[in-house]
Amino acid sequence: MRQEYLTIRLTAVRSEARRQSLPRPTLGRILGLVERNDNLVCRRSACRLLRAVPKLLALLLAVLAVISAAPDGPFRFVLLGDRTGEAQPGVYERIWQEAAAEQPAFVVTIGDTIEGLNDSTAAREWQQALASVHAYAQMPLYLTPGNHDVWSPLSEKLFRQYAGHPLHYSFDYAQAHFTILDNSRSGELSAGELEFLESDLKAHAAQPVKFLLSHRPSWLLNAGLQNPDFALHRLAKQYGVRYVIAGHIHQMLHMELEGISYVSLPSAGGHLRLSGRYEDGWFFGHTLVQVSGHDARFRIEETGGRTTDLSDWGSAGLTHRVASVGK
Repeated sequence: MRQEYLTIRLTAVRSEARRQSLPRPTLGRILGLVERNDNLVCRRSACRLLRAVPKLLALLLAVLAVISAAPDGPFRFVLLGDRTGEAQPGVYERIWQEAAAEQPAFVVTIGDTIEGLNDSTAAREWQQALASVHAYAQMPLYLTPGNHDVWSPLSEKLFRQYAGHPLHYSFDYAQAHFTILDNSRSGELSAGELEFLESDLKAHAAQPVKFLLSHRPSWLLNAGLQNPDFALHRLAKQYGVRYVIAGHIHQMLHMELEGISYVSLPSAGGHLRLSGRYEDGWFFGHTLVQVSGHDARFRIEETGGRTTDLSDWGSAGLTHRVASVGK
């Protein structure tokens, strides 16, 4: 029985590997890993593999997506802005459809996955939010904690449970390093967060492409005024960070400060504020990031509409008229 289920498991991995066009040497390493660790799910001849296979494969594929990436890419991933903050029905699901069609290596959200702010409904909201994108479960998903996600001790516990990560963490993919920071309950980054950031960047100094992500754009005023005298910027500059990304305000903005790109992402479902005009940065969409060598190119894609580059945007919205529509 154990051998039969192991055969099922290996067949499933081979099928997924063909779908993702993994190189044959990588597939060989994967299959060896599966066989060597089969006893983790089979004990005393009572194999629990059928029940465990879906979760194991999801975890395995997330790991394999990383180890199968070439040392210097290229690869691409998707950034998603806020889902909630007076969420507009159906928008998030449509954005995921369009983002998944790009076949990214993984997806990173910038926070506010649930409406939250109510301990009694938070668990149900997490279940509903993740169920709405269950069809894309094969794509690794990295969540940033937002103020609608974390506001109390219970909500923090639920974020850890459903996100599968602590409030701050980091990961590598090929030549890139990603640091996720937590400012869900404060407009500024705490001393503890800055300590974590410095320790993390120091430990991954060799990675040539670095991204910092937090929900609230604590840097907005300083970057807008071209003031480099703040702690986050000093650390980013010291350790060669190229891109600092946030959400929260639901508006597409872009600022350059001493070679660092500061980016506020457009909404992925949260309501549009003020003028609501595209040229002012108020629209629904996702951002596709192509990493090649030591550079990253941001392509900002309005839902069902216009496509722009990061250089098309400034601190007050579009810097010039965009005539093209479509992708």
